[in-house]
Amino acid sequence: MVEQGLYLDDLKVGDTFISEKYYLSTEKIKSYALEFDPQVFHCDENLAEDTFFKGLAASGWHTASITMKLLTESLPFAHGVIGAGGEINWPRPTRPTDVLYVKSIIKEIKPSKSKPNQALVVVESETLNQHNEVCQKLTAKLLSFKESED
Repeated sequence: MVEQGLYLDDLKVGDTFISEKYYLSTEKIKSYALEFDPQVFHCDENLAEDTFFKGLAASGWHTASITMKLLTESLPFAHGVIGAGGEINWPRPTRPTDVLYVKSIIKEIKPSKSKPNQALVVVESETLNQHNEVCQKLTAKLLSFKESED
């Protein structure tokens, strides 16, 4: 079977990738939170009103999980989206009515000195809502490989 996707030599700084949309809901937020981040501002609309978030908000980790789903579908790296570190922040809450999508831009390509068939690709991904407001910013170091060894 031939591996499909973009190899290291196909990538260049500035390449941009846009994901499909993901529709969030109150039910999705509560279900995720009850299992992975059971705090009142993620689980109860009424109690959430009197918190920092002033209403129900998705867990940042829920937003990160949605981002990962959208990245695996929109970043067509051969061999998959393989992380090697990064930085994440959430400048605004993700809400039940949000429709999210991810815009990713290749910022840097750092060839490996010890493994000439691979590189770290620095990708900046913004998870945006339907108003184009950034709900999450992820700067990730991803592994990318040449199609064949030279």
